[in-house]
Amino acid sequence: MERKRFLLLLAGVFFLLSACKSQEPPATEPEAGKQSVALTVWGAEEDQALLQEILDSFQKQYAGQAEFQFTLQAQSESNCKDGVLGDLESGPDVFAFADDQVAALAAAGALDPIADPEAIRQANLPAAVEAASVDGTLYAYPLTADNGYFLYYNKAYFSEEDIQSLNRMVDVAAKAGGKVAMDWSSAWYVYAFFGNTGLEVGLNPDGITNFCTWNSAENSIPGTEVAQAMLDIAASPGFSNRTDTDFLAGVQDGSVIAGVSGVWNAVAVEEAWGENTGAAKLPAFTCGGQEVQMASFSGCKLIGVNAYSEHPDWAARLAEWITNEKNQARRFEVRGQGPSNKNAAASSQVQDSPAIAALLAQSEFSQLQRVGGKFWGPVEEFAASMAQGNPSGASLQEQLDRMAEGVAAR
Repeated sequence: MERKRFLLLLAGVFFLLSACKSQEPPATEPEAGKQSVALTVWGAEEDQALLQEILDSFQKQYAGQAEFQFTLQAQSESNCKDGVLGDLESGPDVFAFADDQVAALAAAGALDPIADPEAIRQANLPAAVEAASVDGTLYAYPLTADNGYFLYYNKAYFSEEDIQSLNRMVDVAAKAGGKVAMDWSSAWYVYAFFGNTGLEVGLNPDGITNFCTWNSAENSIPGTEVAQAMLDIAASPGFSNRTDTDFLAGVQDGSVIAGVSGVWNAVAVEEAWGENTGAAKLPAFTCGGQEVQMASFSGCKLIGVNAYSEHPDWAARLAEWITNEKNQARRFEVRGQGPSNKNAAASSQVQDSPAIAALLAQSEFSQLQRVGGKFWGPVEEFAASMAQGNPSGASLQEQLDRMAEGVAAR
């Protein structure tokens, strides 16, 4: 009898201990065996809020599989390569960059080939896959297919006929007391004047140095005629050479009524101009007595995974998450950027976007940006002289020769 009472008492003690234990707060330490994953992510300054939203959703999706610690840092996509290659081992695990940097990043060992390239190829537009590849090998995850430029214009000032000619547009703007803006401090935009003339620039087979015939006097359209056309445009009071940031500021304060920019400004331009917002392919410009359709560089934004990441599998999974269909659709909704994902790009919202439609119209006159580092400085120096009206009075041929020599320098 006593033994029976003892066993009952012992059972009661265990019950009370169990009850007390069940009311204790849950442990704050990571679950046994759960991996701790710290990832640094680089993205554009204007993308920080969206990227944080995407990181939060990733963390929620995989919460049961690892303890995540994200460090989100702002880094320009246009010069991301320099930051990454500056210190590969301590650099970001995942980073956004412009597609013209993919070859250099891959050659430096910063990017490994994508582990499952076929799935990425099937999900994305062919042009975006090409932009993310080097010699047919996929090295990055396509994020957008809209890294190009086109014409924004205020319909209150310009007709459909006006926007066919840049020279006509600057005349209309001058009479209206407004400006047509374009950034001649960036060689990326200056390509617009040379790209459809038969004058050429591009990479040599070494993948590093350039060839450049923009100074040719033998071409059907000599380089000097392009230079003179730029001087004629710059001389108009209706033209303004200003950066992309200053273009948007002018749109917002009413001083700029048209300009060359990209989809990243679509939301802000529409907020400023409302129902008068117009977007179209680039116009033609008068050059040597003929109308030449303006060209453009095209490209994509990509997401890379650092080959030196301490957590390469999780970094790759995060890169896929950032670039998946849902998040590309969200990116278009929030930032107005054109998706590279086929399904997201085919949505009615994307197809109905004036900015995307203008980019598609301009794509006929564009090419992937594939130039070496020596391209930028000489072209920008030459264009600055044209924008200022050739203040030195130097021969146009001499300036073109100096530019071409600098672009093609070893």
